[in-house]
Amino acid sequence: MSRTFVISIMMVSAITAYAQDMIIDHDCAFLEPIPASAINQARETLHIAYGHTSHGSQLTTGMTALADQDETLIGWKGDIYCWQHYSQPGVFDCLDLHDYFRGGDLGHNGSLTWALSTRDYLDNDPNSDDINVIMWSWCGGCSDNTPQGIQVYLDEMTALEVEYPGVNFVYMTGHRDIWNNETLMQNNQQIRDYCIDNDKILFDFADIESYDPDGVYYEYVNDNCDYYDADMNYLGNWATEWQNSHIVGVDWFDCYAAHTEPLNGNRKAYASWWMLCRIAGWDGPGEVVEASISVAGCNVVLSWTPYDGATGYRVYSSVNPYAGFEEDQSGTYDGVTWTAPQQVPIRFYRVTALLE
Repeated sequence: MSRTFVISIMMVSAITAYAQDMIIDHDCAFLEPIPASAINQARETLHIAYGHTSHGSQLTTGMTALADQDETLIGWKGDIYCWQHYSQPGVFDCLDLHDYFRGGDLGHNGSLTWALSTRDYLDNDPNSDDINVIMWSWCGGCSDNTPQGIQVYLDEMTALEVEYPGVNFVYMTGHRDIWNNETLMQNNQQIRDYCIDNDKILFDFADIESYDPDGVYYEYVNDNCDYYDADMNYLGNWATEWQNSHIVGVDWFDCYAAHTEPLNGNRKAYASWWMLCRIAGWDGPGEVVEASISVAGCNVVLSWTPYDGATGYRVYSSVNPYAGFEEDQSGTYDGVTWTAPQQVPIRFYRVTALLE
């Protein structure tokens, strides 16, 4: 993913293309690109049940701490990140998320306890009537599993999708485990390949903790963000190193994250919101393409390089790029140009390409 940044006042920041897959990985662990409108859409339409043990709690503890931040955090867009469980159907002030809706996690070696619990919940729990997202995470179950055991998991998830067509089921990879690296990597790749080949929703837990926010990849890394060389010599901790070189409350926020560092919890929270917004209908940002801006009389004119395969374009603007962009409907389109009256002395723009 190419992250979107404003390059100067009254300049076009980027052109992005909407992606169609639902692979939520390290490229999705950012807060800035997610518009407030997408967050609100997820809050208004999604009702989530999430089953997990300690590792899986990184998502929800990160989301809890994110809700307590303020506008000094880069990308934070207001008091819109709260979540809680509502026992009755309705429209609520926060995201409806039933955390720990059943005990346990995805288990080990073909265990299906989680699937039985899911069916019991959806069939018999009166509080599940409006549930449209089900999530389960692994704890250590990908580190000691077999290809056969992973396939049991994949097949059962697909069976649940068939049985409950109104529910979005989120697949996950297992957390990084340097001490069982080869087995873990094979099992996680099996899950990724299946999700890509079959258009599933995947929260790639392991991939998110394999990269720092600058996109540096750590091949030999543990779930606590310690990284090593190929001979298993300890080299450092990417999360604490990044935290120490950046400003808390601005570039990252402090939070509890089981087994790991706050920054990892930050990125799990961002990726969670990214995923939920995608499920709720947000198309997401895509690749940056060359764009330019000019002034013609009292009008501002944006122009950009055609994006291969685009069926149309959409312009967004903002007076504050760190507070998010909203669709700008003040202008008219003509191919790869957009013309609108100048609105304020300072305005920031983003253009997206729409794909089928």
